[in-house]
Amino acid sequence: MIDANVLLVDDEQDFVSTMVKRLKKRKLTIDTAFSGQEALDRLAADSDIEVVVLDIKMPGMDGEQTLRQIKTHHPLVEVIMLTGHATVESGIEGMKLGAFDYLTKPCELDVLLAKVDEAAMKKRRHEEKIVEARIKEITLRRA
Repeated sequence: MIDANVLLVDDEQDFVSTMVKRLKKRKLTIDTAFSGQEALDRLAADSDIEVVVLDIKMPGMDGEQTLRQIKTHHPLVEVIMLTGHATVESGIEGMKLGAFDYLTKPCELDVLLAKVDEAAMKKRRHEEKIVEARIKEITLRRA
């Protein structure tokens, strides 16, 4: 298990507070947001966030709209969609929009932790490839 930086986004405050306690015990760095807009504001302010665990059903900007904005403005951040209102259609749509994975509430903590771990590793691999490409580009220019 890696020490991932996670943003948990859900409008249900009791769910968020319970999950934060459980995830912090597993040594994850957790930030929270209670709306799509608050999630976007947090991402804009904290470039260390690697994984967003995002509820689909929220008032105002829903999870799907939030996912679109995250992928537009923070394309390397991985998003795990989480919902108590699972439908195959919403899961497929989330994956088409770039979600890393799709889980239903209640979700087993070990399953969520494994997905967060995989998502954080994927983001780190992408960042490493970008750095390697930039180094190669600089090296080629100097040659």
